[in-house]
Amino acid sequence: MLERSPVARAPTRVAAVMASLKARIESRALAPGARLPSVRALASALAVSKTTVVEAYERLVAEGEVTARRGAGFFVAGPTRPLVLAQTCEPREPVADWLRSHRAALAADPDVVQPGSGWLPESWMPEAGIQRALRDLARDRAFRKTHYDSAAGYEPLRRQLAVRLGERGVVASPEQIVLTDSTTQAIDLAMRFLVQPGDVVAVDDPSYFRLLPLLKAHRVEVVAAPLTPEGPDVEALGALFAARSPRLYLTVAAFHNPTGLSLSPAVAHRILKLVERHQVVVIEDEIFADFESGPPGTRLAAFDGLERVIQVGSYSKTVSAALRCGYLALRPDWVDPVVDLKLATALSSGHFAAAFLHRMLTEAGYRRHLGALRTRLADAMGRTLTRLRTAGLTPWIEPRGGVFLWARLPDGLDATAIARLALAEGVGLAPGPVFSAAPDAHAYLRFNAAASLSPHSFDALERAMANPAARMRR
Repeated sequence: MLERSPVARAPTRVAAVMASLKARIESRALAPGARLPSVRALASALAVSKTTVVEAYERLVAEGEVTARRGAGFFVAGPTRPLVLAQTCEPREPVADWLRSHRAALAADPDVVQPGSGWLPESWMPEAGIQRALRDLARDRAFRKTHYDSAAGYEPLRRQLAVRLGERGVVASPEQIVLTDSTTQAIDLAMRFLVQPGDVVAVDDPSYFRLLPLLKAHRVEVVAAPLTPEGPDVEALGALFAARSPRLYLTVAAFHNPTGLSLSPAVAHRILKLVERHQVVVIEDEIFADFESGPPGTRLAAFDGLERVIQVGSYSKTVSAALRCGYLALRPDWVDPVVDLKLATALSSGHFAAAFLHRMLTEAGYRRHLGALRTRLADAMGRTLTRLRTAGLTPWIEPRGGVFLWARLPDGLDATAIARLALAEGVGLAPGPVFSAAPDAHAYLRFNAAASLSPHSFDALERAMANPAARMRR
């Protein structure tokens, strides 16, 4: 439904109606040939007169955006428009915020660590192991350095991933694992296989912000599945499944981004009962699994046996963000169709990256690296929790590991305004509206514990919080 607010802000009502319709055409919400709302219906939806709508339609016809058919109404004209993600949402929606902030983050000096970033500092990565693996590959005459990889991906790495998944209770043969160039590509392939434009997809709320533009690109309808400090709100999730019948539910079981929570066995059991009852497929993101200390935590894919759960992951967080190598683990009869989609859209995943990652995972240095990394992260998490409380923020939960903290600002402060003020001092924060469209998202910031150790970060945060411009506008 078109919103009334753009009309109120527009210089004229006719121009506002035209702008609303053009935005829907540009975003492909209205495809070529689609019938536009009747004059009466649109006038009622926008609280304008029928004369205003008629004038807007007539001007759109004159501009070639719309065609009029006698006795039938008005229809979208012309060929399908190129998809521009930034035009699929209002300027202040999370997707628009993400597109702007992520471009800025990727263009930033790589040596500058931001407390709102989603990756570990470069100095925390296994530099010696990376150099050793690169030298080994360069010297290995048996390694085919200039060839495309096999359809499913480098077999030695798939065998190693099967072992590592088994350590977390997920039983998958190497033949059930498909390599990709990233976790994002893995999710993209699964969505190409399972959903059609217009399907409903459920995501955690708040959720990893890169999901939002990806889902927009697939032209699906996104519905929010609220979280509690104990995990997904199972009652709300059941009501959502019953009311909206989503095709997919995307979630993170361990060290959720942005909240840091981990799934409990009791909640996982109830979620899988809902999934079976409502015939929903789950995509479970495992990208933070190697941050886990002690016995493996709860995995939906382990309980489900990869029947209705697809597990995806990569090692960009523990080895290198420059290493583009991810995977899907899925049921046997889904493998070949997904591989065919991979061949159609990318031909092959990175053979060199997969062989490099295999060497990293199989040498003893990687496990030592993980041990040191977990210890370092635990220390950083404790120090960041202390600094947040000192600054007046309240952590949503105390994560039992991982990287992220989700913290609430004192009442009356706006996270987006604070992020803008801190950025002026060279400090990049991650405001809540990037991760959620919920009304209270403005009160939250996500912190990367590993990137929040600089005193300057919290000094800039506290100055921003004290600035009158950080107050919520009423």
